[in-house]
Amino acid sequence: MSTISIEPLLRYSRRETPLCRCRTKMLMPFSLNFSPKLLFNGATTSFCNFKPQHFLTIQASSTDSALLETFKSTDVFFKEIFPLTRTQTVEGKIFIRLDKGENQQRWQLSVGCSLPGKWILHWGVSYVDDVGSEWDQPPKNMRPPGSVPIKDYAIETPLKKSSEEEIFHEVKINFDPKSSIAAINFVLKDEETGAWYQHRGRDFKVPLVDYLLNDSNVVGAKRGFNIWPGAFLRKMLLKAKELPSKDQESSSGSKDVKQESRQVEGFYEEQPITKQVVIQNLITVSVTKCPKTAKNLLYLETDISGEVVLHWGVCRNDAKNWEIPAGPYPSETTVFKDKALRTLLQPTDGGNGCSGLFTIDQEFVGFLFVLKLNEKTWLKCKENDFHIPLSSSSSMHAQPGQGQYEGQLVSEKTLEENQAVPRTPHSKGIINEMRNLVSDISSSRKTKTKEAQEGILHEIEKLAAEAYSMFRSSIPTLTLTEKAVSESEPPETPKICSGTGTGFEILFQGFNWESHKSGRWYMELKEKVLEISSLGFTVIWLPPPTESVSPEGYMPKDLYNLNSRYGSIDELKDLVKSLHEVGLKVLGDAVLNHRCAHFQNQNGVWNIFGGRLNWDDQAVVADDPHFQGRGNKSSGDNFHAAPNIDHSQDFVRKDLKEWLCWLRDEIGYDGWRLDFVKGFWGGYVKDYMDTTEPYFAVGEYWDSLSYTYGETDHSQDAHRQRIIDWINATNGTAGAFDVTTKGILHAALGKCEYWRLSDHKGKPPGVMGWWPSRAVTFIENHDTGSTQGHWRFPSGKEMQGYAYILTHPGTPTVFYDHIFSHYHFEIASLIALRNRKKIHCRSTVKITEAERDVYAAIIDEKVAMKIGPGHYEPQSGSRRWSLAIEGNDYKVWEAS
Repeated sequence: MSTISIEPLLRYSRRETPLCRCRTKMLMPFSLNFSPKLLFNGATTSFCNFKPQHFLTIQASSTDSALLETFKSTDVFFKEIFPLTRTQTVEGKIFIRLDKGENQQRWQLSVGCSLPGKWILHWGVSYVDDVGSEWDQPPKNMRPPGSVPIKDYAIETPLKKSSEEEIFHEVKINFDPKSSIAAINFVLKDEETGAWYQHRGRDFKVPLVDYLLNDSNVVGAKRGFNIWPGAFLRKMLLKAKELPSKDQESSSGSKDVKQESRQVEGFYEEQPITKQVVIQNLITVSVTKCPKTAKNLLYLETDISGEVVLHWGVCRNDAKNWEIPAGPYPSETTVFKDKALRTLLQPTDGGNGCSGLFTIDQEFVGFLFVLKLNEKTWLKCKENDFHIPLSSSSSMHAQPGQGQYEGQLVSEKTLEENQAVPRTPHSKGIINEMRNLVSDISSSRKTKTKEAQEGILHEIEKLAAEAYSMFRSSIPTLTLTEKAVSESEPPETPKICSGTGTGFEILFQGFNWESHKSGRWYMELKEKVLEISSLGFTVIWLPPPTESVSPEGYMPKDLYNLNSRYGSIDELKDLVKSLHEVGLKVLGDAVLNHRCAHFQNQNGVWNIFGGRLNWDDQAVVADDPHFQGRGNKSSGDNFHAAPNIDHSQDFVRKDLKEWLCWLRDEIGYDGWRLDFVKGFWGGYVKDYMDTTEPYFAVGEYWDSLSYTYGETDHSQDAHRQRIIDWINATNGTAGAFDVTTKGILHAALGKCEYWRLSDHKGKPPGVMGWWPSRAVTFIENHDTGSTQGHWRFPSGKEMQGYAYILTHPGTPTVFYDHIFSHYHFEIASLIALRNRKKIHCRSTVKITEAERDVYAAIIDEKVAMKIGPGHYEPQSGSRRWSLAIEGNDYKVWEAS
């Protein structure tokens, strides 16, 4: 019996900590002075208020106390301490107030937050003659103490508490109402989590002139007064006659019509805010033998207080099939559907946790359990049921359920015997079928239509995925001793090719556009390694590591200098090592298209390079007039901000291959995210991939979609064909980001046109519909989201986007800003379901609805999903569907 995973947990355990009562560690700087609401799956609930259902109650044995004394007096042959990590969503408010300051000639904007955190106000101003939505830095006399300029467009100011006893954080900005400032713009950032908080998905805008009040994202449009925490506000109104523009403050000429109706009016407004708070606990399990009865005595203790229910059973073999053992049972035990037992753990002395003592017959070899805190919160061992061995003949310790490390002890001889997996009749059939298909497409290329050949290739991919699934399930399971784990590396997960990894990858982008600003991003990310691993990601994409003219890393200079704004080379190595220790593969962000020069040539053009790769202008393409290269013409589009490298030159390719191999060996990268691959031929990428043999590789082929009169065309076949052509040029050694799918999702969700999500053949309309194993899907990244926002996903529809890409084929990517936001729990649940149902990059999609207001599909006959406000329920047939995840305009079901 297995249980549904609702919340991901940390994937590690400790043995050395003794049995003790530990207090719950809630990672909050201080507690709130109001009762926070905890949000689970869109519902508001009180935490740990679960009461067990009233099933058949079994009377407990009267010898519990005697058994506990026996346990304490007997040597323990097994003891394990497991970490338990869960997230809790708390609600609070962002407070915005505009009123006169202490000086009647000055006005004051106050921004506050009621939630704990290290809050930063990222802000700037707009002037009355500005066009568009760009920010400017405010005048220096307007900047509060502690403000730090960000480039030339913004300021960052920390919010502060007026006293240590207060929870409320606040910052005050004073300004002259007679200045030419038209609006104050800001976003709120929590430096503890890296999350950004915006207004309806856009920057907050506080208008200081009335013609801006009709903007969709302004705050204070409904001007009024309320109670600001700790103070009562007077109504006030100031009308200015005529104000100069930013460039004409001293001019007496005619004024802009917009300025004639300028009005500054006080207001107070609240905006809701939620934050994920991490809670860490421990559970300790110890096992001994009763000297009188020879039965196993298992003692379980956790530092979680309240009503904690242990959902448990036993197993007879390594298949871990749940059974209900014979009594006696602990007190407060009930039978659950004749499949398991549920025991309410009893409070420990002092009330700082709870515990339970269990007697198990010696015929059973394992004890299985999960913890249930309430109807929606289950605590597991890395998405698997806890399995505790009941054999005193071994010093074996329980493993967190990684697949390769579950179940039984295997001798060296058995392990050697199992390394050669015999061919079953079914596996022979798959091999023969694949050979026939390959022969078919090879012998009849001229007679077969393109559609028929694509069908054969699709069948080959399906068979390969099935064969790989068989291979995974045939890997012998084993549990290693602590010594063995420390002395040997876990076996590497088999891979199909660098373009797909295993096919089961889930990619995490481990940074955003602002990550470089701390100067120690590698170390900050290292603190989150265990949490990232616990969420079910398999691959993480790190930012560009090289010295760069731009702090974000995308204008590289000396390729061998890895001391960047994100941290030092040693910190990068330390981070990669930590990621490898928890089983994550690491992608390096390789910028191969262009490179910034160190020196000018005789004409004053920057095209001479220094450092270890001291190329001259022969390394620069000849058809970019900005940099006057003497190489050959570019094999792709030019990037005009820096010299474009000529990959047709033998010395360039040789140097770049040596550099990539050096990064792989020196840093430990497992693969590559390739920047701006539209700038050079995919055949060169094949050369680089063949040399470096990455575990996974993905290229950024960014191309514009097709539009007619400003409207997105329904058919984007030409767009995805260009991406397919690039992947094909790499010989499939690298995948590509599915920009087509992102663009179609924008149109479908933004305008409620969900019919766009099916092409004319009833397939997904993006790259995933044609070559799913090479499609790396995403909804946002550092360019489109974060503070750049070049092509931001429709506001409020992000979870519909994730419900789509995390249930569909392709390799899904999750953006840093989203996983560390109020979407954390919902995304984690979708990842857990994808892993649980083994959805992979080649999974099949059956689109069942593609209408104006709803899209629905069934994937691998295992998962059904719908997005959009319209109604849809999967039809019951040979499979029964149970609702697994539900959110704003999306639902996901799984087959039972």
